[in-house]
Amino acid sequence: MHYHQLAVSGERHLTVSRDSTTYDLTSADPDLRTFGDLARVASIARTSIDRLAAELTEDADVVDDAFVDRHATVPVDAEEVWAAGVTYQISEQAREEESSMPDMYFDVYDADRPEIFFKATPSRTVEPGDAIGVRDDSEWDVPEPELGIVLRRGEIVGYTVGNDVSSRSIEGENPLYLPQAKVYDRCCSIGPCVVTPDDVDDPHELEMSMTIERDGEVVYDDATNTSEMVRSCEELVSYFTRHNTVPELAVILTGTSLVPDHPFDLQAGDRVDITVEGIGTLSNSVTTV
Repeated sequence: MHYHQLAVSGERHLTVSRDSTTYDLTSADPDLRTFGDLARVASIARTSIDRLAAELTEDADVVDDAFVDRHATVPVDAEEVWAAGVTYQISEQAREEESSMPDMYFDVYDADRPEIFFKATPSRTVEPGDAIGVRDDSEWDVPEPELGIVLRRGEIVGYTVGNDVSSRSIEGENPLYLPQAKVYDRCCSIGPCVVTPDDVDDPHELEMSMTIERDGEVVYDDATNTSEMVRSCEELVSYFTRHNTVPELAVILTGTSLVPDHPFDLQAGDRVDITVEGIGTLSNSVTTV
C-alpha cells in the first residue's frame, strides 16, 4: 500500500492507496494523522500496518489523486535522515574524480563496513514540490537520487524516494568537509509516499530514473537499477543500528545511483524529478540557500 501524509487547512491527514482507490484514514480515526501514528498503533495491536489500514478503509472517506497531490507533505516525520555513501560503482568514481584525496575512496566500495553519515533533521528536509537548496558558497552542486528505507525503531516498515543534495566542490576540497557538503538548509527531500514492504517485491531490483529541467529544457536524463547497489538494505540498517540509539522514525538513503557528469552544476530554478519503480516520483524545484 502507498501512504501519503497531507497538510489540509493546517491539519495533518494520512491517506492510503489501495486497489486504485485512495482513502483518508484520518476521517476514520482522528487520532491517526501520520504514518508514525499508524505504525505505532499497528505495533501495539500486534498486527501489520497494511492490515490495520485495510480495516480502517471500511469507514474512511475516499479522496481523489488531485487532492493528495495538492496537499502532500513529507510522507514520514523522520526525526533523523541518514545516508550511505559509495554503494554504487558510479559514486565511487565520482568521489575519486571530485576529491583532492582520491586514494581514501578506493577501498570504501569493497570494504566490510559501509560509509553511513548523518544527512538531515526535519527542519532541513523539504516536502515534494518544495524547493531543495544549493549552497551559495558552493561552486559545484548535484542532486543525488536514492532509494530510501523507512525505519520504525530500527525495523524496516517501508520505502520512499530521496534526494541527497550535495556540494561536490566543498567535499572535494577536503573529505573532512563532508558535513558541510551534505548538511545545510533544504539539503534533503523525501517523498512522495511510503510504500510498505509487501508492495515492494525486491528493493534490490527497482528501476530508478532522474531528469533535470532548466528553462523548460531537459538537461539531464538517465536511469539505473537498484540491482547495481553493492550493499543490501538489511546490511545498511544493521550498521546504522549498531551501538546506536536510533529514533522511533528514521530514513536511510541507500546511496547515489546516478551522478551527472562534470561540469554539470545544479542551479536555482532547475526542476529535479526522481522516479523509483513502484513508489512514485519525487519532484522539487531548486533555490539558493
